[in-house]
Amino acid sequence: MVAKRLIASADVVVENFRPGVMERLGLGAKAAVEANPGLVYCSLPGFASDDPRAGDAAWEGVIAAATATYRAGPGGTPVYTALPFSSHYAAFQAAVAIAMALNARQRDGLGQVVEVPLFDATFAAIGARGLRVHNAPAGDDRDIAAIMTLTRQFLCADGRWFMYHAGNLNAQAFLASVGAAGIVAPDSGLTLDQQREQLEALFRTRTSTEWEALCDAAGTEGAICRTSEEWLANEQALGSEIVIDTEDPVLGAVRGPGINVRMSRTQPPAPRARSLPDADRAAVLASLNRAMPSLAASEPPLRAALEGIRVVDLCIVLAGPTCGRTLAEFGADVVKVDSPSRKMVAFHNDINRAKRSIVLDLKSEEGLSVFWRLVADADVVVQNFRKGVAERLGIGYDDVRARRPDIVYASLNTYGQVGPWAGRPGHEQIAQAASGMQERYGGAGRPTLAPFAVNDYGTGFMGAYGVALALLHRQRTGEGQHVDSALAYTATMLQSSLLQSYAGKTWDEPRGQDALGAGPLNRAYEAADGWLFLAARRADIDRVAALAAAHGLEGEALASAISAAIRGGTVAEWVERLRSAGVGAHAIVNDVRALMDDPWVQAHGLSVTREHEGFGPITTTGPTPRLSRTPPVPGRPAPRPGSDAASVLAGVGLEAELDRLVRTGVVVTEGIGTR
Repeated sequence: MVAKRLIASADVVVENFRPGVMERLGLGAKAAVEANPGLVYCSLPGFASDDPRAGDAAWEGVIAAATATYRAGPGGTPVYTALPFSSHYAAFQAAVAIAMALNARQRDGLGQVVEVPLFDATFAAIGARGLRVHNAPAGDDRDIAAIMTLTRQFLCADGRWFMYHAGNLNAQAFLASVGAAGIVAPDSGLTLDQQREQLEALFRTRTSTEWEALCDAAGTEGAICRTSEEWLANEQALGSEIVIDTEDPVLGAVRGPGINVRMSRTQPPAPRARSLPDADRAAVLASLNRAMPSLAASEPPLRAALEGIRVVDLCIVLAGPTCGRTLAEFGADVVKVDSPSRKMVAFHNDINRAKRSIVLDLKSEEGLSVFWRLVADADVVVQNFRKGVAERLGIGYDDVRARRPDIVYASLNTYGQVGPWAGRPGHEQIAQAASGMQERYGGAGRPTLAPFAVNDYGTGFMGAYGVALALLHRQRTGEGQHVDSALAYTATMLQSSLLQSYAGKTWDEPRGQDALGAGPLNRAYEAADGWLFLAARRADIDRVAALAAAHGLEGEALASAISAAIRGGTVAEWVERLRSAGVGAHAIVNDVRALMDDPWVQAHGLSVTREHEGFGPITTTGPTPRLSRTPPVPGRPAPRPGSDAASVLAGVGLEAELDRLVRTGVVVTEGIGTR
């Protein structure tokens, strides 16, 4: 009865039981929304309610096994990661979906049902790894190979590893500053292997701290491959307050993750200590008597949560464009602005679908004039320059707010807007290095990148979450504001289950490229024809007759007994036996293409294949949250860069200027490639 009253008085319900459990308790979504029509009811099951695996014990390791998260390491052995990417991405996607549903409710007065299965949500992390251009011609990858020769971890004079990224335009200037520009010069005459050897020798001449300072001075990308423990004490982590100190009722002083998304007008209250179970009973029961807010509809029911919202997207690569793409999938009209100085738009077909495209020179007076025309009709501007660049171009938040006080302006970058490293550039690899992710996954050997670009995509979703909240605030007050997030913030949040420091803390999580799991009851096992992941409680194993030899054992003896038994059968046989006994189990999938080609995945829009102008069929991941009234949709396939210039200019009254702007190079409609 109390649970029903809580739900009846709520704005949002979040639950993560297996499908059907809440219905059996009389607390299911349909009945809840009928009783409370303004309710946003969000479910986060392991597998979707219509997935054949819906009833399975969907532990994190089981979902990771199903989604190619445990990629094959040396010898084909799957590599376990201690970071729960599927759970985090379901949380990210759920936060976005709930904020979008509240936006729709503010306008039409109606709630809805949201489902974000962990399996589905992981496709948002897979991202560009699932991208396939079916008719891609064999290309010349020498430029990419040269960049990757320098974009890697290097061992330094102090025995520490250092991550350098050559994608930044200042890479040559950086090498020149240390007298090594000739190593990667086009006319060096060196093979890629010879370049790699000379670069490795170069990095061994200085300590990692010296290299980090040199990169900072040159404005190029580099970071020491720190441990997570070091990140908790890092000047940028503390200065940006993505790491904060709190007081825990049991552990005492605790240092751990702070707030990811920052908002200039609607700042969250100061973090409070966690509550012990049932500590807030009296306050919660008292809240049952609160009056529900009036939700009188001002519009007819919406079909898209951001219907009528206009966005100018100035972003490149992954994080920023993912924010814009997410807003477009929820119904916003997003104009993607690319620079003619970039002859190639990276990951274009993955992150620029559902948008309109214009290539515009913002460094020219006329290009800037076109930008201001776009802003005059916009609700949102999204950019992912490092701190200070937008301001130097005259298009920073204060510049835009002076013309449009109600604008929602989102800034996404590597380290955020505050702290001593705020002006440093970076990509995914840099955030993983600085925050400890690479060091943990690599273990005692070379630091290693996570299976997916989790910080890039995660920051894009957190940016979209902040924008959705800011739009909700603007609906209620008329005020715009500045939203920001960063790759380093997301890297911290993705490690939040492990990233705490307190008296007696032991850093003992599984690590390295030979890790199979967290223990005998949560790890990968090899069967006769492949690998499976098992996740269970101790009592679960004792119900499996085929594992009789393991009954009563603990530790390594338990692992050895389970391993010996499983090697005697096939993956399919053991998964069926274990599932029938209520044990979590799944075949380990480590082929992303096979996952994207799975018929169920395709039928449910997690893998989408469509014709793209000039390319033929291209496969990408699709949007993953399920909303009953205002679902996200993939939108149109990514257009050729610059191909929407006519419609974009017409929308701001400049249709007659297209030919002249193209002749003068202010607008480019042809010749920008994609990768």
